[in-house]
Amino acid sequence: MIEKIFHKFVNRESVTYIIFGVLTTAVDWITYTILWRMGADYRVSTALSWAAAVLFAFVTNKLFVFRSFSMNPVRLWREFASFVTARAATGILTMVMMIVMVSGLHWNEFVGKLIVSAVNLVLNYIFSKWFIFKKTNDGVKNDGL
Repeated sequence: MIEKIFHKFVNRESVTYIIFGVLTTAVDWITYTILWRMGADYRVSTALSWAAAVLFAFVTNKLFVFRSFSMNPVRLWREFASFVTARAATGILTMVMMIVMVSGLHWNEFVGKLIVSAVNLVLNYIFSKWFIFKKTNDGVKNDGL
């Protein structure tokens, strides 16, 4: 039974999701650092590095994690718009949770960051798997048309 549970949660999809999540974080930080060192304002650097990370995450999640290979323009746009919306929503949730935990509850910032990162990881995976890159009943990626 433990082996069955293990394989349910530790599989190609979940492992590649974590790997590309780490790489997405690297894209965010590297882009931010480059822009910041070039003299860009931290707000501009933050916005552009977030956008670069979301774009990288969309491509890698679509192709490598959830194996959604449809390039139909309508389907592609629907997936992209849904992906960006979900990431923006979890980004807002992250900010709210951090404010509540750090300013409201006076928790350590690092503890708060760990908690919101874990919540974000789970929510982004759920949104991507069940809503954005969902499969039809026969296991084939839905082309939407």
